[in-house]
Amino acid sequence: MGKIPADLAIKNCQLVNVFTGEIYPAVVYVKDGFVAHVERDELNGPYHAEEVFEGEGRYLIPGFVDAHVHIESSMMVPRNLAKVIVPHGTTTIIHDPHELANVYGVEGVRYMHDSAKGLPMRQLVDIPSCVPAVPGCENAGAEFFADEIRELAKLERVVGLAEVMDFLGVINGDDRMMDIIEAAEEAGLYLQGHAPSVSGRNLSAYLCGGPYTCHETRGSEEALEKLRMGMYVDARESSIVKNIEAIWNGVKDCKFFDTLTLCTDDRESDDLLHEGHMNAVARKAVACGMDPVAAIKSATINTAREIGVAHLGAIAPGYVADMVLTKDITTLWADVVFYEGKVVAKDGKLVEPIEDRDYEIETRNSMNLRTVTVDDVTIKAPVDEGPISVNIMEYLTKDSSVTVKSAVDFDTKNGQILLGEDMAYVAVLNRYGKGTIGLGIVKNFGLKEGAIASTVSHDSHNLTIVYFDPQDAVVAANELIRQGGGMTAVKNGEVLNTLRLEVGGLMTKLDAEELAVEAAKMKEIEKGMGLTVPVNPLLRIVSLALPVIPSVKMSDLGLVNVADQTMIPLFEQII
Repeated sequence: MGKIPADLAIKNCQLVNVFTGEIYPAVVYVKDGFVAHVERDELNGPYHAEEVFEGEGRYLIPGFVDAHVHIESSMMVPRNLAKVIVPHGTTTIIHDPHELANVYGVEGVRYMHDSAKGLPMRQLVDIPSCVPAVPGCENAGAEFFADEIRELAKLERVVGLAEVMDFLGVINGDDRMMDIIEAAEEAGLYLQGHAPSVSGRNLSAYLCGGPYTCHETRGSEEALEKLRMGMYVDARESSIVKNIEAIWNGVKDCKFFDTLTLCTDDRESDDLLHEGHMNAVARKAVACGMDPVAAIKSATINTAREIGVAHLGAIAPGYVADMVLTKDITTLWADVVFYEGKVVAKDGKLVEPIEDRDYEIETRNSMNLRTVTVDDVTIKAPVDEGPISVNIMEYLTKDSSVTVKSAVDFDTKNGQILLGEDMAYVAVLNRYGKGTIGLGIVKNFGLKEGAIASTVSHDSHNLTIVYFDPQDAVVAANELIRQGGGMTAVKNGEVLNTLRLEVGGLMTKLDAEELAVEAAKMKEIEKGMGLTVPVNPLLRIVSLALPVIPSVKMSDLGLVNVADQTMIPLFEQII
């Protein structure tokens, strides 16, 4: 009302209104971290404010809100992620810490929540719903049931139940999933979904079961069907999977986009440094033909409404004063970033450094796995000599994460399977003291020599190895056990390089610049070993053991049929 001074007045800016789609000159007044007033007429002052900020004619947009992200996939701890994404204009993320939850359970979620306190952005938490992702088909380091949901719902910045990946459990009314959903609803949490390729009556059943969002939408027809069903489609552009173009092509003729949101899901340090974060996702949407204001709306207010958080995602009276000044709403590079009414970044740099903190959990070795031997990673055929039929996992292409089951005839010699062209062995070793090891064969993975291994292996994050010689696999496994987790490459029994991820085998305390250098070394080595097709060879192995992505995957229990959550025997028959 102008009776007392505002804390801040931003003048000479072009306000992007996500309610009406308009862009117009405005002065924005901020008090106590909230927008108090937006004035269209008082463009030449006087400005009744303690501080007047010159907008220089730039666009003023809401701070970006990421609908779904895994901090662990950046391989950085929460505070170091903030250092790199705040300067790009991201002021809120909704993150699912189910990666670390699979390693450390409730304690891992608490660490991810607590270590984000006091940041110049808000890191809202969705409680992991599926730990492990598919019970009975894999072993993780923890199990979550309704009691864990109730316990974690008491944390200050928890807002939702994270991606309900067990879509068959929801569709069929599985008791465990229904109890978890009921516990989340009792706590007033929103229900985040995960429904890849689910359609028709199954999609209706999933929506009736509770979850109403999906970041696993990949195709044009799939996106349109889900929007028509009233589902929030979180269009994803990650470092692994890029779905924006296909989704936009499917929905671009719709009249309304209120339930279309944007997310990063998994984005690594080099991409964050050089391409950006949510600004890069919105930029891609604009490049595909989406109206810039609609893209901004999908990356701000739409997401706030999706998660049921009021007063976030817009520049209007009563809304949190998270804002970004940018010269161009098609490229969306952030010039100035405001968080709760204060300048926190300028020209791609934080205004004030983020304090580093130490946590005991960051110093533990999470590798509860005995020394690996050749015997552990050698497939033993049921015949000494002659042909045998084996069920293998085959990638559709050398850069796709989608796999199918193929029954392939192999020759054997001295009880050993002789690999065919474009084939390699794969081992998934439980690293939580369970002692389980799944062995199989993979085709079209892309590796040509040596062995690569990773403890970043969604979602249970067991130790996964792709190899030709069991001796190389042993060297790789024992190297990661010593290092406390990470990624490594081995050739002729020698370690070529290791990217150490000492925090839960998933993250490092290196900052983005340091991590990008180390990751680049590993990428070049993996390219030299044959992984030349994937845009990011580092991430080729990470979804090999993810049993919620079609249509077969490996786990520490063996080959999994994703569609019906059953185990597939390795040997089909003796010919």
